[in-house]
Amino acid sequence: MLNSVIVVDDEASIRTAVEQWLSLSGFSVQLFARAEECLAQLPDNFPGVILSDVRMPGLSGMQLLERLQQQDPGLPVILLTGHGDVPMAVEAMRNGAYDFLEKPFTPQHLMSSLGRALEKRQLVLENRRLHEQADLKAQLEDTLLGMSQGLQQLRRQVLDLAGLPVNVLIRGETGSGKERVARCLHDFGPRAGKPFVALNCAAIPEALFEAELFGHESGAFTGAQGKRIGKLEYANGGTVFLDEIESMPLAQQAKLLRVIQEHKLERLGANQSIEVDLRIIAATKPDLLEEARAGRFREDLAYRLNVAELRLAPLRERREDIPLLFEHFARACAERVGRSAPAPSGAQLAQLLAHDWPGNVRELANAAERHALGLGSPNLAPRAEGQSLSDQVEAFEAQCLRAALRQHKGEIKGVMEALQLPRRTLNEKMQRHGLVREDFLEG
Repeated sequence: MLNSVIVVDDEASIRTAVEQWLSLSGFSVQLFARAEECLAQLPDNFPGVILSDVRMPGLSGMQLLERLQQQDPGLPVILLTGHGDVPMAVEAMRNGAYDFLEKPFTPQHLMSSLGRALEKRQLVLENRRLHEQADLKAQLEDTLLGMSQGLQQLRRQVLDLAGLPVNVLIRGETGSGKERVARCLHDFGPRAGKPFVALNCAAIPEALFEAELFGHESGAFTGAQGKRIGKLEYANGGTVFLDEIESMPLAQQAKLLRVIQEHKLERLGANQSIEVDLRIIAATKPDLLEEARAGRFREDLAYRLNVAELRLAPLRERREDIPLLFEHFARACAERVGRSAPAPSGAQLAQLLAHDWPGNVRELANAAERHALGLGSPNLAPRAEGQSLSDQVEAFEAQCLRAALRQHKGEIKGVMEALQLPRRTLNEKMQRHGLVREDFLEG
């Protein structure tokens, strides 16, 4: 239950009396003598109620109400009025005030009005939170494309982890989209306005690794001319994405562990520590604990990085996403060059679904771009093992159903006619593939 109240009144005796009443009743109280001070310190989505006098030097209670209505229309404002101010207070309620109390008022009257106002504020904030969650979910669906159960679960995990101050380890094969997932964890969390620094540990020569991560002072080593800010220091307040973390030299692993534990780093050649606030997102293909057992990775660092783990399924394990991704990449490429992308034929679609995609999404994007540019169908080798013919048929059937539902905007009669299926059969197939018509409705 919300219990925060801001009291704005130029009379110290009123402020003191109201604070005593409210504090004894368990409210969290903040006092201001002037409306200008309240506006300057009011946080976004303040979880409470404003209790304000009407007549004050500087901004009046009416002017404060007007400013607050512009800033947050859902914030309840209760006005404290003298006898002659009642008509003015009634007019203020027409303009958005929640209630008014005529002085002198009793503690019981005050508590009753505050209780109702706080209940309203709680509903407003909860409704606002749900809308924001829905907006974030829609944005994430446009960023991490896919309808498979694995992708839906991944999106839920990303939304859950994005707002948590924990390091994350992403496991996945080459080309499976690890950096994109890391970027989503950053963009959909509280660090979104701060730097996102991506670093591929396998691409940095070992001799330059320390200077690249931690920076250096002038003259720290031969050729070190001038001071240089390292990647970790540059990302202060934001997120560092360390791809192929298993390739990090052991000596630098120890220094990274110290940064994670102490939130401090030292530039190469410096004696002074610099405080940093970082979120580390690491990505790896092998199991870091197995790497640690083999002596190639520090076990203590592995545990520090793997506070939470996300596993990205290879494309061959989520074949129902292939047509959607192919269409997306082909359309994006075609738009860049000012042409329309031809739809893949049934034979091409079957070939896409049958391919093993060892390069995962990156390989699929390349094939889609070649298709969009008219450079010929991708030369895809058939799968040597793994998915059975029945599994491939199931994936193809799911894609046909999804395409028809999208084309007819969830209108079942149109889908039945397009696919020449009776209603009962269509319902059974949609249920088997986890398809819901509401997901395809227009708007």
